[in-house]
Amino acid sequence: MDEKGRRKWIYAKNPKGKWFNKRAFFTIAWLAFFILAPIIKINGEPFMLLDIVNRKFIIFGAIFWAQDTFIMALLMLSFVFFILLFTVTFGRIWCGWACPQTIFLEMIFRKIEFLVEGDYKQRHQLDQASWSAQKIFKKLLKHGLFILMSIILTNIFLMWFTGPEKLIQIITDPIQAHLQGFVIMLLVSAVFYWIYSFFREQICTMVCPYGRMQGVLLDKKSIIVAYDYKRGEPRGTKEGGDCINCQQCISVCPTGIDIRNGAQLECINCTACIDACDQVMEKVSKPKGLIRFDSIEGIEKGHKSIWNTRNRAYSVVLAILLGFFIYTLFTRPDVETSILRVPGTLYQVSEDGQVSNVYNLKIVNKTHDKMNLHVKLVTPNGKIKQAIEKPIELGIHERAERVYIVEFPKSSLSHGKNSIEFGIYNDKGELIENVGVGFLAP
Repeated sequence: MDEKGRRKWIYAKNPKGKWFNKRAFFTIAWLAFFILAPIIKINGEPFMLLDIVNRKFIIFGAIFWAQDTFIMALLMLSFVFFILLFTVTFGRIWCGWACPQTIFLEMIFRKIEFLVEGDYKQRHQLDQASWSAQKIFKKLLKHGLFILMSIILTNIFLMWFTGPEKLIQIITDPIQAHLQGFVIMLLVSAVFYWIYSFFREQICTMVCPYGRMQGVLLDKKSIIVAYDYKRGEPRGTKEGGDCINCQQCISVCPTGIDIRNGAQLECINCTACIDACDQVMEKVSKPKGLIRFDSIEGIEKGHKSIWNTRNRAYSVVLAILLGFFIYTLFTRPDVETSILRVPGTLYQVSEDGQVSNVYNLKIVNKTHDKMNLHVKLVTPNGKIKQAIEKPIELGIHERAERVYIVEFPKSSLSHGKNSIEFGIYNDKGELIENVGVGFLAP
């Protein structure tokens, strides 16, 4: 901001150098995963799918249903602890290298801007110039490409929730057939366009809570993009430090900060300042690394170890959570069954003294094989029958719902709630799962 609190538009210089090349290769891999993860099939299912409507989630080929909430919670908790551990150890490197906001803004939209309007000096001059045919053409071309890219990214994003086949069907069908989805796509695209055209780095500096977490998570041993003030100061003098005060580190910073002022929440560890400084140091025949990945202790005392009590503790907790997640994932049953009494019903008593309850059965096949299942009553003296006779034939990852009527002689029941047990069997007569429910009696 300026002295009056107004936003100062950042004209970041197009970065280049060793670290930027590494980020570019990482971005290519990241975008390949972003695009291909919902498309790649494993056993006929997408590698990644977040089907909220049908409560079906596929993560790295493993399928989770609504009944797997506990396992999903373990996975999410493990991810949170991984972020904590990663931040304590390596600072905000996630923001500069893997965050979708940074990748889309810095590696896609800014590159379009550089291509159409030129580097930072040309863009600044273009914005300051009066309107002309050339300026109008460049602005229309840039924002047209921004809108097109926003729509493309939105559709790829939606593919994670619908799958590629469903998305293609929605796109090829008439708009009236999916009007609500079309409106949602336009709204999300408009948000993307607004963020990457106007709001930009303010997402990182003003909105994202992760940057503010650094003040709590970072310590003197955390690896961050740091300026070696012991070597660089006093700056700008022949007899002083190595920093010649060229301000190239500021000109390439996408958030407009001066890394020489120390650790700041606006720094996203994108390494653009490292590349810019190394190029200057090379020109003035001084050692590279005036700005580098290092810790505060590394600069002050030459301390190189990244381990401390906190990240060791986080590592132990993360290992426990991941171990528990893997154990629950591989020990969960092949089928998930829920049996509940039909809402609004109590019990019925027949003339021959039989008491009956009606149950809804929902069953999910979590395997990659087709299954023919049978439901039997494990509790003795009872009888079970389907309201409408229909075999339970489940395809891969399919679900089924059935209604069952269970009867017991009144003499074998106690007053009020009784406990009974259902058994789920496969074609071989093997018991797959036991499900206990309540049975009401007069």
